[in-house]
Amino acid sequence: NMPKVQMTTLGYIETRESYLMLHRVKKEQDVNEGKWIGIGGKFEYGESPEECMIREAKEETGLAVTSMKFRGILTFICDKQDPEYICLYTIDGFSGQLKECDEGELLWVPKDEIFGLNLWEGDRIFFDLLHFVGKGVCNYIESPVQIKAVHITDIRNSVRFGCQCYYAVFAETLC
Repeated sequence: NMPKVQMTTLGYIETRESYLMLHRVKKEQDVNEGKWIGIGGKFEYGESPEECMIREAKEETGLAVTSMKFRGILTFICDKQDPEYICLYTIDGFSGQLKECDEGELLWVPKDEIFGLNLWEGDRIFFDLLHFVGKGVCNYIESPVQIKAVHITDIRNSVRFGCQCYYAVFAETLC
């Protein structure tokens, strides 16, 4: 039997100083319980990744996306769940009023305080890459100018169902 493939989005809404983070404290039986994550969710039938990200942003935050960048793909391969592909975005343009989210508490967190949060290990790597945008140095990339994608394996091995995670970020858009 061929497993079903789950397609989802994950986005980080940002201003010059902060990221809008979602503290997952409201849902029952939540794999993300207690974690600080971005927004996003599962594709609806016939939706493109961009359409899914825009819809999820509106549903979870009340904000309308006006500008975003595709940043890469997270791939989870595991014998305990169906494969999952997560399209990763940063959102730097939006309008509207922030609303209460039924999945957790939304909070603008200063960029220099992100690493003090209870994050998934893979998200730490992503934020580290973003932190060094334009500076030419990333802790996880030796020569960012020469490579198109970074593959880091097992970054969530101990925290997400014992799954292997392939983390592919398009370095040219980050560093």
